Amino acid sequence: MKALIIDDERLARKELTNLLQEYPEIEIVGEAMNAEDAEEKIKSLQPDLLFLDIQMPGKTGFELLQSLETVPEVIFTTAYDEYALKAFDFNALDYLLKPIEPDRLKESITKLLKRATKEEPAKEPEKKLGPTDQVFVKDGDKCWFVKLENIRLFESDGNYIKIYFDNFKPMIHKSLNALDERLDDRSFFRASRKHIINLNWVESIESWFNGGLMVVLKGGDKVEVSRRQAARFKEMMSL
Repeated sequence: MKALIIDDERLARKELTNLLQEYPEIEIVGEAMNAEDAEEKIKSLQPDLLFLDIQMPGKTGFELLQSLETVPEVIFTTAYDEYALKAFDFNALDYLLKPIEPDRLKESITKLLKRATKEEPAKEPEKKLGPTDQVFVKDGDKCWFVKLENIRLFESDGNYIKIYFDNFKPMIHKSLNALDERLDDRSFFRASRKHIINLNWVESIESWFNGGLMVVLKGGDKVEVSRRQAARFKEMMSL
């Protein structure tokens, strides 16, 4: 399995290279010191696995993954445990806290090799994200890890989505259709072309024009449910 190490610290790259000598199954095909360098090497070397630092000069590791059309397996390496890299939008295999413990590396490699040796099933449906899942949200220089149960509304705005949680409304570059496919429809409902609402945040429902509905969310946000979706919404909410 071909691996690329991406880290701006030379000593960190060297330490990981030394630790990986214990695993002949992993072939280190290159190193990169930042996201821009990594993009070029990913295209030319076609690695199966990235050991990826998060905080680097220029683009972060998250931004690098967002820029890739096809993402290899990813094991994050980070010195910052506050990232709580357990559930976010990148499907990482694992994360390792620096300085990397040999036993933790062994756990990651074991998990990786088990996954690699399994027979490829006929494409399994992607796991839906539910209320207890946590997602990473980045808008400019600000970042959040947010549980989906705390997000009351997603609103389409051109090529972006506005995410409503607490008193924040950050924007992410994603289509509402793509997001709708990822969310568990037992908790999230596509009210219209512009909105997805969290059903647990619904406070009241009113009849609206042309057979539609007006939903009021806890906190006061109002969202119109299109006539096309109103019947399904009534059924889901047992009206």
